[in-house]
Amino acid sequence: MKQVLITGASSGIGLQLAMDYANDGWHVYACGQNQPRLEQLVTNCDAATTGKITPLVFDVTHLEQTQQVLSQLETLPELILLNAGICEYIDDGVIESDVFKRVFEVNFFGIIHCLEAMQSRFTATTHLVFISSSAAYTALPRAEAYGASKAALSYLANGLAIDLKDKVKTVTLVNPGFVATPLTNKNDFPMPMIVSCEYASRKIRLGVSKQQAEIHFPIKFTLLLKAIALFPVALQRIIIQRMTRNAS
Repeated sequence: MKQVLITGASSGIGLQLAMDYANDGWHVYACGQNQPRLEQLVTNCDAATTGKITPLVFDVTHLEQTQQVLSQLETLPELILLNAGICEYIDDGVIESDVFKRVFEVNFFGIIHCLEAMQSRFTATTHLVFISSSAAYTALPRAEAYGASKAALSYLANGLAIDLKDKVKTVTLVNPGFVATPLTNKNDFPMPMIVSCEYASRKIRLGVSKQQAEIHFPIKFTLLLKAIALFPVALQRIIIQRMTRNAS
């Protein structure tokens, strides 16, 4: 039975990925902080899938806890999806250090902790998948903390793809647009071309199966942001200001 480890598996994209991989007959190590949700995932999947769910309860922001739990795995799954993340916004450019620290602790250092805990066990069959965001392509208003954390994550993934090319099989970077999750349900602004978790899971699993270097969706939205990122910075700012003003 093929194995996959998914962080942030108690809700949103991670939860959908866990269910879908289990439906496909995989042994899923579902990682998260919320033990009741993970137990419910096990109950739901055990009755309806050919795969298996093993819950792993820990907080990725705590290095020692992460190391302790992940060290209990007899073998490291060949597929590792580093998905855990949070989102907080700032208003009117007012900086609050605590907001940035909370976001980076999960979105960036949480993944660093997982990598540090597992890196000595990487093999030539290891496929690392980093769930970042299309917000990393170009700066967006109010998303300074979230976007900066995802830009850092994207840089990390692309750097490791080079440094680990002789140590792991593949490194994949995932840059979704807006996905309907408990996190985005809290947003108080329009979310163009938003897609479902089911859609996101299909796109991610298909791209992973093809060992793509980057997976991004929905394609019209992500290509638009990629195109904007090609312009000079001053022009990028003008375009984004007009786009977000018209959308508000």
